[in-house]
Amino acid sequence: MKTGADPALTVVTYNIHKGFSALNRRLVVHEIRERLHSLAPDVVFLQEVQGAHRRHSRRHVAWPEAAQHEFLAHEGGHTAYGRNATYQDGHHGNAIVSRYPILKTENIDISHHALESRGLLHCEMAVPGWEEPLHCINVHLGLWARSRRFQLEWLCHRIREAVPESSPLVVAGDFNDWRGSATAVLERELGLAEVFERALGRHARSFPARLPLLALDRIYVRGLRVGGAQRLAEGAWSGLSDHAALAARLTR
Repeated sequence: MKTGADPALTVVTYNIHKGFSALNRRLVVHEIRERLHSLAPDVVFLQEVQGAHRRHSRRHVAWPEAAQHEFLAHEGGHTAYGRNATYQDGHHGNAIVSRYPILKTENIDISHHALESRGLLHCEMAVPGWEEPLHCINVHLGLWARSRRFQLEWLCHRIREAVPESSPLVVAGDFNDWRGSATAVLERELGLAEVFERALGRHARSFPARLPLLALDRIYVRGLRVGGAQRLAEGAWSGLSDHAALAARLTR
């Protein structure tokens, strides 16, 4: 556990592809767990998390007994799960895994049409030494541009209604925003900054993970300083999800 009046936070966002490799050839959730634990992150934003899947659990001997977000958490860590899509064999959604206690959690349905089930998972957590809770919002936006425009409006409304301007805020996830339009909206409407733009001058390309061409995944912040940002796609991270993981170092 990190201590001190102003701890630095390591945050990660990762679309884990339901724990399978890019072409669904291998179950890789155990490797994902090893890689995440090696980073010792404070908060992890996970998308496409398999909450349960009866057929996979019967087929794969190494299928975790716990839900994937619980399996991926640190020992003694805290988790929140937002179920977005339910089907015959199980369900999946977004999750947040935290080193710090989660005080409140709410999952909001932001599905724009029946073909895509999407959610917005909002958590508040207590960071030692901070007077105000850290607000964390995990999103996975739609594949269609019109859907994303509506979902960004809902995201902006949620932040205006539920996050005080003085509170530290992290919004992260898979934005499916290959045109880069979300950053201008969130900066203009809410004063959010994207960490890779702040640290390196441009969004990180994160998809497909083996040869990243599109900047789909993002970490936005307000009320926090960016100490560094890193794309995790090479070496031991290679061949896991179809998305690269993104990490950032943040302070008040």
